[in-house]
Amino acid sequence: MKKIDSHQHFWKYHPVKDAWISDDMKIIQRDFLPVDFLPLLQENGVDGCIAVQADQSEEETHFLLELAKDNDFIKGVVGWIDLRGENITSRLNYFSQFKKLKGFRHIVQGESDENFLLQEDFSKGIAQLEQYNFTYDILILPKHLAVAFEFVKRFPNQKFVIDHLAKPDFKNKEFLDWEKGIREIATCPNVYCKVSGLVTEADWNNWTEADFTYCLNVVTEAFGIDRLLFGSDWPVCLLAANYAQTLEIVTNYFSKFPESNQEQFWSGNAIEFYNI
Repeated sequence: MKKIDSHQHFWKYHPVKDAWISDDMKIIQRDFLPVDFLPLLQENGVDGCIAVQADQSEEETHFLLELAKDNDFIKGVVGWIDLRGENITSRLNYFSQFKKLKGFRHIVQGESDENFLLQEDFSKGIAQLEQYNFTYDILILPKHLAVAFEFVKRFPNQKFVIDHLAKPDFKNKEFLDWEKGIREIATCPNVYCKVSGLVTEADWNNWTEADFTYCLNVVTEAFGIDRLLFGSDWPVCLLAANYAQTLEIVTNYFSKFPESNQEQFWSGNAIEFYNI
């Protein structure tokens, strides 16, 4: 069965640029490059990946595109561009030449304005993505889901995917508001969801597979198997689990589904969503 990891990162670690990697994350305070990742894919039977931005700069987008050019297993890149910039049209025209550039992401969870997604200049940028068939990854917390729902309704033809299930609170198991928001946004047929980043929202040292079952049930029911994508969130997942363990959690959960559904989850949906 073909497998695509739809969410992982590469970086050359720099303590200022990567200040979000705090001292309690020392295990990932180093470089992570294709030479580190390819053996993990091969060992675990994963055929390719989507590399997602971790830094908000066009330099980051070019860095990932260079890696993708030199490594066939990187099937696509989700980069960053200033979607609020007055020059957004010319930048999109420029970036449209790169076939492996599939879409963009902004680290919305880090913005102080909880209504960031609804800002007029941001919406103007998002409105231009569709004509280039660029996707948009939504990186938010549960508190942003209601705003995200209003946001995606503005762009019914734009392909969106929610990263990391919108980060439910696995540690404290407080899922009420998250579930309401995730079920609401799932009613929009152009919104997909990445089953990724599970262990990093759990207790890093004491999680069990059972911690994730309730939320996996919710997203599978809400989105359907045809709008879910697998993502490891490597190397961030190393805070709580190795690559094989992140696969094992979702392998065990989705093993009860028919093989055709499993193929959709593991690769078919990612291939369709990211046009790879």
